[in-house]
Amino acid sequence: MNLYMTFGTVDYLEGIAERNAQENMLLMHTDESAMLIHETDGETMLKEPKRYEVLDTAGLFERAGYAVLNNIPVTEEGKPLFEQRFKERARMIENEPGFAAIRVLRPLRDDTYVILTLWEDEASFKNWQQSNAYEQAHKKRGTSDGVDQKSIFPRPSYVTTYQVLK
Repeated sequence: MNLYMTFGTVDYLEGIAERNAQENMLLMHTDESAMLIHETDGETMLKEPKRYEVLDTAGLFERAGYAVLNNIPVTEEGKPLFEQRFKERARMIENEPGFAAIRVLRPLRDDTYVILTLWEDEASFKNWQQSNAYEQAHKKRGTSDGVDQKSIFPRPSYVTTYQVLK
């Protein structure tokens, strides 16, 4: 499965989504920008999108109200180790109240992986960050076993958040 992202104004992206209502798409925005994602086994109708292969998936877009994208640059040599880390993830997030979906995305044109989590609302995401499940999912972080201690990250990761438009 592939996932494509494109950016623009809400009105422009809303038009694309409406013309392709049969597709699995999600429109989201911040105060400054908007993003449309298209998940498909086939090709996309989006022009010049960011392209990703979906490595891991759980949940559905339909319940999403809040999106969190953890953008993680990884060196070419580090990609196998990084992907192995996510294949072995605890899978506890799926049971959290307010969880809607997760997609682990391998970049097809650059070095930045995206861990996309979708939540019913921002409060659900913040509650997860304070939960036992979050602690378990990140228990190796900062230890000698943690992938964050390996020199596979060419620059810092960053998080972007969006409100999902229904």
